[in-house]
Amino acid sequence: MMGAGKSAIGKALALRLNVPFLDSDMEIEKAADRSIAEIFQRDGEAFFRAKESQVIERLLLNERCILSTGGGAFLTPENRRMIASNGIAVWLKADTAILWSRVKHKGTRPLLQTENPYQTLVDLAQAREPAYAEAGLIVEAEMDMSIDEMTSKVIRALRAHGGILEDDQ
Repeated sequence: MMGAGKSAIGKALALRLNVPFLDSDMEIEKAADRSIAEIFQRDGEAFFRAKESQVIERLLLNERCILSTGGGAFLTPENRRMIASNGIAVWLKADTAILWSRVKHKGTRPLLQTENPYQTLVDLAQAREPAYAEAGLIVEAEMDMSIDEMTSKVIRALRAHGGILEDDQ
């Protein structure tokens, strides 16, 4: 979900594991020479989701990396399949209080440009949970957990899963 820490934790994780960090949203913005919000406004969500899947496929096939995707990317069954075939999905599971504390002051979330953004966030989280629950790993966030602490928690989960980190093989 937006605000779960995908970019912050992903960057910290990539640094610790000495692999590149890639962000599908940033790659989409570079390719389109427009922001995600502009793509949503001009072309709609369906167009964005199609391009998102193309970018995710390209990034997954490029190199070993930490890939951060937008919160809606994992809802597409084909994206879930591609991710599972080329790595492991990690759901940074945060309750809506945590998510809201992180996104409420940001105007860059197109899906929250509604009359009641908090309720929209709650509704999105509830609707997305069944798809997110299909992630290979679920790592629970806590309100006061630092980026470093959450990154360590993700690494512990990856090690416990086995066969993902080079030193586990």
